[in-house]
Amino acid sequence: MSAPTVSAGPPAPLAPSVLPVPPRADGATVSVLFVVVLMIVPARLVFRGVSFAITPAEAVGLFALLWWLCAHFTDTLGAAKGRTLVRSAVFVYVASILATYAYATAGGLPGDELDLADHMLVTALAMTGVVLLVVDGVRGRARIELVLRTIAVMGAILGVIGAVQFLWEVDPVQYMVLPGLRFTQEELFILERNGLSRVAATTGHPIEFAVMCAMILPIALHFAFRARAEGRPSLPWWICSGLIAAGTIFSVSRSAFVGLAGASMVLLIGWSWRRRLIVAGAMLAFLAAVRVVVPGVLGAIVNLFTSLPNDSSLRWRTMDYATAATEIRGHPWLGRGLGTWYAPKYLVFDNQYILTAVETGIIGLLAFAGLFAAGIWSALRARHLLPDPAGRELGLTLAACLVVPVIGSATFDLRSYAVITGLSFVLVGAAGALAREARLSRAAAPAPPSTSRRKDPAG
Repeated sequence: MSAPTVSAGPPAPLAPSVLPVPPRADGATVSVLFVVVLMIVPARLVFRGVSFAITPAEAVGLFALLWWLCAHFTDTLGAAKGRTLVRSAVFVYVASILATYAYATAGGLPGDELDLADHMLVTALAMTGVVLLVVDGVRGRARIELVLRTIAVMGAILGVIGAVQFLWEVDPVQYMVLPGLRFTQEELFILERNGLSRVAATTGHPIEFAVMCAMILPIALHFAFRARAEGRPSLPWWICSGLIAAGTIFSVSRSAFVGLAGASMVLLIGWSWRRRLIVAGAMLAFLAAVRVVVPGVLGAIVNLFTSLPNDSSLRWRTMDYATAATEIRGHPWLGRGLGTWYAPKYLVFDNQYILTAVETGIIGLLAFAGLFAAGIWSALRARHLLPDPAGRELGLTLAACLVVPVIGSATFDLRSYAVITGLSFVLVGAAGALAREARLSRAAAPAPPSTSRRKDPAG
């Protein structure tokens, strides 16, 4: 008798292959897009067919503001909720700008100044959208670092463009015109000072390029040291640091080195002696390479400081103080209107603090300075709260970065330049986001065990 046939049943389904799920687009994604557009698209390119000049980066900033507003009506867009110092400082800043706009337009403005006031209000709102996007939309340390890595890499790319402009006097920026955009000025991005070329890469002016490089150099150095400490290749980040540092040389600007001095003072306080020696050695090697590749440029830069008593540009910067004082007395609290003081109709104030006081009054000046103060305090607060060395170093780095625009605002009209303004606002937002993450990490950490002992009844 044959054995009964046993049915094996239907075949078991194959296990599905496990594929990595790409991360969902979030605030960091939009922030990275803003940084790339801001830094790679030439600063003088604006949209065609628009009644006033608006850059692609400002368009992304306006979208960021819309995203932030929508995110606070829903819980599905991943925006952080709750009060932060940076967000409060932003609200004060926006309130001061709106109050100034209302005051200036109610009093009547000439047509040209009214058009500029409208334009500056739109750009100010765009930059507000950027800082709110970063502070509330970039969640988690990894996403914050993604934004900062993008800034460092884009800074290195601009360093390459600046090197091409300086070494070969070829301006590739004139060929970087995208469809639907136009240049607001046809002049090249290469100027001259003391017989040397001054380059701007894709930014609006060499001094803007210089201060931008000084501001983001600490970020590249931070990632170079972190990669080395974690056993990952650090050479790419050292190359980024060298290219960004080259931008400060090729721009031939005092403001870059004054800003770097301020950032260095902050970094040296928190760095170990070993790290200080490494940076000093790297700096000497870099300067030696510059002396060999571009003879004479270091001497020209030193001469910028040694010839200060006879510098005509310095005298020009100080001769307009009396005019500024007269204007401030006329509108002390809310100013004459954001964007209404412009060249060639009026004297140029190569000082953002003076220009802010003239245009937005004492209230606007305090709001502008308070925005950077909130960013620096948040970065240092995050350094205090975070327990791991990487987080503490990141807080110190952001504080050092934000010192540069604070100093730079005293040497040129920083708010008039889109790239340095946009990056400054991104870093203020990153400092606020890091402070929020630090508070959440501290709150989620287990409480330390109690060390108190019960008193012995016997004695």
